[in-house]
Formats: sequence, C-alpha cells, structure tokens
Amino acid sequence: MGFEELLVYKEAFSLAMDIFQLSKRFPKEEIYNLTDQVRRSSRAVCACISEGYRKRKYNSYFQSKLSDADMGNSETQVWLRFCFECQYINKETYIMLKETSMRIGRRLNHMMKNYSKFQ
Repeated sequence: MGFEELLVYKEAFSLAMDIFQLSKRFPKEEIYNLTDQVRRSSRAVCACISEGYRKRKYNSYFQSKLSDADMGNSETQVWLRFCFECQYINKETYIMLKETSMRIGRRLNHMMKNYSKFQ
C-alpha cells in the first residue's frame, strides 16, 4: 500500500484542495500573506505524510515526519481561524474545515503512537 491509500493522506489532500478552492476568493491583498500561508501549511501536511511513509522502516524518521505533518495541520487551524475572523469564510465552513483538520490530527497521533503497524 502506498501513502496515497492512507485515509489520513486522503483527508489531508482533500482539505488542502478545499482550502485552495476557497482561498481563490480571498482579497488580492492577502495573496502573499494569508492565502499563501493557509495553502502552504495545508499542503505541507500531505507532503510530510508522504515523505514519512516512504521511509517508515526508520521509526524515528517516520515519527518525526508525522510530527511535522501534525505541526502543519495545527498551523493550518490557526490560519483557518484568521480566515474566519477576517470574514473570508463563513462560520459553517470554518467549523467543517476545523473538524476535518482535528480528525486529521487524531489520525496522525494514532499513527505516531502505533507506528509499528505501518511498517
């Protein structure tokens, strides 16, 4: 099984794409700030999962990359809060995206605690 088959990867990729689509409507003055940051952090989750999974036989490397993915996921939550507070997304969208991100975080933590099941 490849990393693209992992449920956590699929959810993280879907979240990153949802954020990308939503952020297309953000004001132009945010393009190099909030828009770039929320896109970058959400995409980093997917990249770290793929990198770690490729080298999963090296336990500490695998756990380190999953931790990096979890950090990127947490950062995404912060940027989503800014998106909501700046009124670029509505409350329902914010709640849906945040819940998805929290679910991704729980899955990443499960993988970090049970890394041997993924070797």
